[in-house]
Amino acid sequence: MLNVRITTSATTVFATLSYLLCVAYGLLLPSSVNMHQLLEIVLPGFVWISFRAFIVGLIWALAWGAYIGGGFVLTYNMMHRWMGSKTI
Repeated sequence: MLNVRITTSATTVFATLSYLLCVAYGLLLPSSVNMHQLLEIVLPGFVWISFRAFIVGLIWALAWGAYIGGGFVLTYNMMHRWMGSKTI
C-alpha cells in the first residue's frame, strides 16, 4: 500500500521542478524551440511569459502534480486490495 501524502507530495515537487526547468529551458533557448507553445497547451491560462503567467503556470503544475499523485495512489491501493498478493 502506498502512502497518499508522501506520493502526492513527491509528484507535486516533481511537477513543480519540471515546470521550472521548462521555463528556464524556454528562456535560455531561441523561440524556435517552441517550449512556450507546449506550456501554453498544457497549462490553461499560461501565456509566455509574464510574472502573472509564471504564477498561473506554477499553480497548474502544483495542481497537476497533486492530481496525478493522488489519483495514482488511490488507484494503486484499490488494485492492491482487489488483487491482494496474487501473482501472475
